[in-house]
Amino acid sequence: MLAETICSAVSAAGLGIAAISAYRRRFLTATRIAAYALVPIGLVLTGVVEWLTGIVFEPVVWLGFGLLAVAWLLFVTARTVERRGGGTRKERKAARAAGRADAVAPGASAPNLTAGSTAPSGSRAGNAKKKGPAATGGDDFSDIEAILKKHGI
Repeated sequence: MLAETICSAVSAAGLGIAAISAYRRRFLTATRIAAYALVPIGLVLTGVVEWLTGIVFEPVVWLGFGLLAVAWLLFVTARTVERRGGGTRKERKAARAAGRADAVAPGASAPNLTAGSTAPSGSRAGNAKKKGPAATGGDDFSDIEAILKKHGI
């Protein structure tokens, strides 16, 4: 009953402010204020306010919201642990074994020595002036070079 009274008072005050705005010839503002002022009384008349106050003042409803929050927290925690590489011991062992099989070769970080790159560092400037796939180190960059040429770079 208190919530309905408060909503009615808010609507009445809003309509009063809208009337003052209309008196000052601010009709768009008055229309907007009147629209907002009619919402609380509309909610009272449709029964939404009574339904909401029934939810707010029921301890069982709050217990339900608390249980939903705990369930959500458990889902988020499980997902976070799963993303960080958690899981069962067997899953971690299988992941490590797969990681070793797909491991990068120890020499992979060393530079690729092709026929064009064995020249001394002083002659690289000469290679940069040449056009074609030989200057870029073979066929590796031909598609990138084609894209750059397409865009005029």
